[in-house]
Amino acid sequence: MAWMLGMAFANSVLAQKPADEARAVSSSDTAILATIEADGDAALSFLEDVVNVNSGTLNVIGVRAVGDMFAQEFEAIGFATRWIDMPEEMARAGHMVATRTFGAGKGPHLLLIGHLDTVFEENSPFQTFERDGDIARGPGIADMKGGNVAVLYALKALVENDALRDGKITVFFTGDEETAGSPLTLARKELIAAGKAADVALNFEGMSPGYAVIGRRGSSNWSVEVTAKQAHSSGIFNDSVGAGAAFELARILNRFYGEVRGPFGLTFNAGVVAAGTIVEAGRTKSDQSAYGKGNVVPNKAVANGGLRFMNEAQKEAAREAMRKIVAASLPQTTATITFEDRYPAMEASPANEALLARLNSVHARLGELPVESFPPERRGAADISFVAPYVTGMDGLGVDGQGAHSPRELMYVPSLAFATRRAALLIADLINNPDDGA
Repeated sequence: MAWMLGMAFANSVLAQKPADEARAVSSSDTAILATIEADGDAALSFLEDVVNVNSGTLNVIGVRAVGDMFAQEFEAIGFATRWIDMPEEMARAGHMVATRTFGAGKGPHLLLIGHLDTVFEENSPFQTFERDGDIARGPGIADMKGGNVAVLYALKALVENDALRDGKITVFFTGDEETAGSPLTLARKELIAAGKAADVALNFEGMSPGYAVIGRRGSSNWSVEVTAKQAHSSGIFNDSVGAGAAFELARILNRFYGEVRGPFGLTFNAGVVAAGTIVEAGRTKSDQSAYGKGNVVPNKAVANGGLRFMNEAQKEAAREAMRKIVAASLPQTTATITFEDRYPAMEASPANEALLARLNSVHARLGELPVESFPPERRGAADISFVAPYVTGMDGLGVDGQGAHSPRELMYVPSLAFATRRAALLIADLINNPDDGA
């Protein structure tokens, strides 16, 4: 029977000790940290190896190759690995999963999340790891191959020092975080199942110094389609012709801006808008073409956009307001709105706040300043969002860097060792001391 860590965390917040009273570095800590230091060059070398293998999301072979590199390393420290394939028509490589049980396996179950893919496809000119002192550059080095390597070498140190007493660890590295496959129900089915089976989920996306992530906004898509009566423009606004599709869409968007906008953390964007007598979609909703004339009332208009929200209640309230606005059509027009769920919100729950307190106890033992919760309204969606409704979680535990999603992406080299040390001590604490409030 798994430990109910979320409840333990929530109950321990008030009992959290000040940093100067936190548990001192133990002999087991010292051994773990010494192993991580000794493995520092090997960790950086392995990071160079995986960065130099292109794993753009659509490079199915490359993503699988990077997954196989990690799988081999996890197997070397006693983890059983498997590859979860996706259907060929999804054009995604799948996911790498590594699991190991410690002791009787009745203690806490931790889910450690990363992703193998990057935004840099095979045709990108940015392909190679380079190092200049304490700065290393390369595609996906901070987002998020560095975080993956921190997970691997933290577990290496824990296994080598026999530091985990009783519990289970599942490592889940997705292959399509940057552009998730469709349908999401299939692309994230196994990850969600892993989240439901775990007590705590830790995600190793890049860190923001001074912060950890215990809340994220969710995201969804919306589409408005308007149909109207095509006619000579001399008759627009009369009873038989009406307002036309362009004015109807403009009315809808204007009312969205004036009436839906406002609640804290809620944002929405009309990413592409088209109107005319001929409106055609390309391969995706982001690709729209339109044709029309100034003397013809347009009969079709479309708008596609995104919605960001703090929680499910806020999302549903915004959707209902948008539906009501769309339904109040101008004369001789009809409009419909549809929604597509993408990432659920990760709410900053009391259990997540208590997990942050556990992280800060590790910071104190490492001689580091405490971190705060990163403002959820400023953090985008990530894979941990899919498991957030089911399990206590935290993110932002990876390496420190800049320039993600650009050819300027870099990692501050010392942050790899720091992220590894922090991960190792936090994992050990959560497995070995599930009810410890400090």
